Amino acid sequence: MLDNIINNLKYDIVKTTQELIRIPSVYQKSDDEKMPFGKNVNSALEYMLDLGEKLGFRTKNIDGYCGYIEFGEGDELLGIIGHLDVVPEGTDWTFPPFSGTISDGKIFGRGAIDDKGPVVSSLYAMKAVMDNYKLNKRVRLIIGLNEENDWKCIDHYKEAEELPTVGFSPDADFPCIYAEKSILSCYIKEDYKNASDKIKIKEIDCNNNALNVVPKFCSLVLEINEDNIEINDLIKTLKQFIKENNFEIDIYKLSSNEVKLTSYGVQSHAAHPDLGVNAISRLLLVLSLTFKKFNCNLELLDFFNRYINTEYDGTSLGISCEDESGTLTLNVGDFSLENNVLKIGMNLRIPINTTISEIEKSFENLCKNYSSINFETTSTEDFLYVPKDDKLVQTLCRIFNEETNSNAEPIAIGGATYARAFKNCISFGPNFPGHKDMCHQTDEFVEIDNLVLACKIYAKAIMELGK
Repeated sequence: MLDNIINNLKYDIVKTTQELIRIPSVYQKSDDEKMPFGKNVNSALEYMLDLGEKLGFRTKNIDGYCGYIEFGEGDELLGIIGHLDVVPEGTDWTFPPFSGTISDGKIFGRGAIDDKGPVVSSLYAMKAVMDNYKLNKRVRLIIGLNEENDWKCIDHYKEAEELPTVGFSPDADFPCIYAEKSILSCYIKEDYKNASDKIKIKEIDCNNNALNVVPKFCSLVLEINEDNIEINDLIKTLKQFIKENNFEIDIYKLSSNEVKLTSYGVQSHAAHPDLGVNAISRLLLVLSLTFKKFNCNLELLDFFNRYINTEYDGTSLGISCEDESGTLTLNVGDFSLENNVLKIGMNLRIPINTTISEIEKSFENLCKNYSSINFETTSTEDFLYVPKDDKLVQTLCRIFNEETNSNAEPIAIGGATYARAFKNCISFGPNFPGHKDMCHQTDEFVEIDNLVLACKIYAKAIMELGK
């Protein structure tokens, strides 16, 4: 019966997902206390809360930081925690990233799989249950708005509202997630006031890339002192290193003393840096080799070449850690020059048996090898771990296997979901085993059949956890 009810909701699920994708809910700085994450993000929240009211739910806007959609009665609260903010769209999409275009049985658009499609799927799962069954718990869809940055939305929710007694986050993979790595976002910085006058980095553009995204674009302008270096010698050297490493980097001669470099890569989530090609790292390596050849001392580039390079597993840092949750991974997500400070920003995913402080100390010790480099942590997130034999893990895994005729086991991931913000909560879908994870990638999409199937799985989970 429940499956048939959800099959009849397929049109609404697809239409709602498209309309939500069309709201470009990327974080923006805001001085409006009612819209702390920007107008577009707020519009996405208002859209969902309005829809929730029309569907017969109780709703609440929590000071513009987040909101919820709820039904049912009871002392206990089942939470479903998702988010409506998205990472920047990036470039080179087949379809406009905020169009919600349907093609080949898929909905394309930023947020389709992370996390707008899954939030919509969860909402209609709640609708199917609310209209046809009686539960012993209240069921609340908690809607965050700042997941892709620093989680201020969920921090505010936890201060202002009731916490779920049990829950899941539809923001990762099926069958379910029992462990999520710790996360460290950090920078290494160098004062650029006394840079070499032979070659100077004049400006840098990384297309507003987020630290938790493998960048597909980075460009910069180099300025030379013509008394020390010939522009054609510089271009020849750059081409040599680009060719030797087989990188996709274009060179443009802007004038007799300026050269522009544009590096191209493949976008992916920082939790899976091996699935992408890092445009910033490749450009940094070429710069490092070039500066060294012309005897231009820039410690930040030397640090990069020695300890980071274009690797993504952290081994060049002299740190080797691995456990059941996986290995240490590193993504270079930012390269910038502001106020005479040159910075490289990184996002690391740390196995659960290694502490964040161990990684920070490793960076700090490496920085001691240089006179002008500093290390700065900008944010951290502690790991999540729930034993595989825990009742919640076993229940959600069983529901998935029953609905898909599978025999899958709980898994660990490098991604971070809202599940780690609450007790007795884990991640649950929506990405299916064997399917490519399009989270944060160019041409992000969700398969319509999978979105409907996920809705059925979420409805069964609501039924069982809501007893």
